[in-house]
Amino acid sequence: MLAQTLLEEARAGHHVIATAESCTGGLVAGAITSVAGSSDIFDRAFVTYTNRAKVQMLGVSPDTLREHGAVSEHVAQEMVAGAFANSQATIAVSITGIAGPGGSEHKPEGRVCFGLAWENGLRTETVEFGALGRDQVRAAAVEHALGMILTSIRQDAHDTEANRRGNAQDLRSF
Repeated sequence: MLAQTLLEEARAGHHVIATAESCTGGLVAGAITSVAGSSDIFDRAFVTYTNRAKVQMLGVSPDTLREHGAVSEHVAQEMVAGAFANSQATIAVSITGIAGPGGSEHKPEGRVCFGLAWENGLRTETVEFGALGRDQVRAAAVEHALGMILTSIRQDAHDTEANRRGNAQDLRSF
């Protein structure tokens, strides 16, 4: 189970997670907290289904919402930045999308935008899951978000180990 692996690796790396969710309605937080011991690594969740909630709870700019719409990497970026700033997290993830039914030519059903923030950076991405149906899009978005967090934790562990090896090499060269 991905959430169990995430718990183990986050705990080993001393990471704490926060989520900012729209179309998944708290399912990422639910997946993480369904694992016993998740209180070691999970700080909080922001479920901001409406634009008003995104503005009030996460500091998303009304101008960004007006210019780009709620389903955009711009909004995902501001959501994750707000979750990171308003939590004790070392890693935060955001999700905003169109789970369905519906969508438009410009923003089709199954389009989900993600944000990931950590101490040294922030990135966004959009995934087109397609018109799989509401439940399947939401489930796919949860798995993708958990995977993003896990990849970030693994990259951090790799960078930390490489830094340790580099420092050891530097010390040997004196």
